[in-house]
Amino acid sequence: MAGRVLLAAGGTGGHMFPAQSLAEILKSEGWDVALMTDARGQKHSGRIPADPIIEVQAASISPRKPFEALKGALKLMKGVGQAKAFIRDWKPDIVVGFGGYPAFPAMRAAQSMGLPTILHEQNAVLGRVNRVFAAKATHVVSGFEGLEKVSSKANVHSLGNPMRAKIADAVPKSYESPTKTINLLCVGGSLGARILSQTIPKAIAILPEDIRSRLRVVQQTTESELALARAAYAEMGVDAICETFFSNIEIHLAKAHFIIARAGASSVSEIALMGKPSLLIPLAIAMDDHQTVNARSLERHGAANILPESEFTPESVAHILQDRLNDSNWLSSAAAAARTHGRPNAARDLAQLVITTLT
Repeated sequence: MAGRVLLAAGGTGGHMFPAQSLAEILKSEGWDVALMTDARGQKHSGRIPADPIIEVQAASISPRKPFEALKGALKLMKGVGQAKAFIRDWKPDIVVGFGGYPAFPAMRAAQSMGLPTILHEQNAVLGRVNRVFAAKATHVVSGFEGLEKVSSKANVHSLGNPMRAKIADAVPKSYESPTKTINLLCVGGSLGARILSQTIPKAIAILPEDIRSRLRVVQQTTESELALARAAYAEMGVDAICETFFSNIEIHLAKAHFIIARAGASSVSEIALMGKPSLLIPLAIAMDDHQTVNARSLERHGAANILPESEFTPESVAHILQDRLNDSNWLSSAAAAARTHGRPNAARDLAQLVITTLT
């Protein structure tokens, strides 16, 4: 059965990539797909096979800034009006929300108009907007084994985070511990991370020569740190590729022997799917400290180390790298543990849930 689905997603890659994965599958099965997002989301929308793509009014609401919160609430209410008008005209069979304030108008409109709704939560802690709609949603889908801050009334399914096709297609068949060259991948989220950009080259500089000489580093950096990182690696004679963004990140993920990364939902899910040992640095200012909760999904199974930002120094990173990269048994067991928590069928399972909800 093919139908009409309206996807609603916030403006960051963490919300938009799962929406893209679902859209690709449903479109291939003959569904009509529409996307509702905000101005930021429009920057990602070119990769999503949706038509039409509707931009709505949306804004975050912070109780610590009452005047800004009022302006944000007015924007959201205007967005709800836009969403209701679109739903009456386009007549979707179901609405799927991926969180973020830009998803609020579509979810509020859909639930007020009696449409079936599915929420997808990428993180291990339910986001603020998804919490508003979880109890009344037909289904709530979790990207991780557990989901914190979710209503007891919610109908929760742990299906995982849908991966883009190019990520899923690049997953290696097995993990091979490094022999001579050690491929180290360092990623800091969709826009890099200054603390990673600054600290990792300093950590590598103090590694013993027998490890440092074997490293091949691929590192995402901020624009402001790019030249400094390249110069640092050149000075120490380490083979390194430093860029602000990798359009072929799937290749580097597949080749990596060890990954240093933020603990966003997409990063943790990709690491698990690829079956890679890792060092995870949760973003200290993340809402509800959700990145730490994401990271624990791998740490508690022996697949990763967690290092808080407050302890993320060159010395501590160098110590962990020296300990882990010298232990091929740990690398292999951590890789196997990570792989067991990958969800290669997450996108297909979410699509099937959308289909069965209407049958």
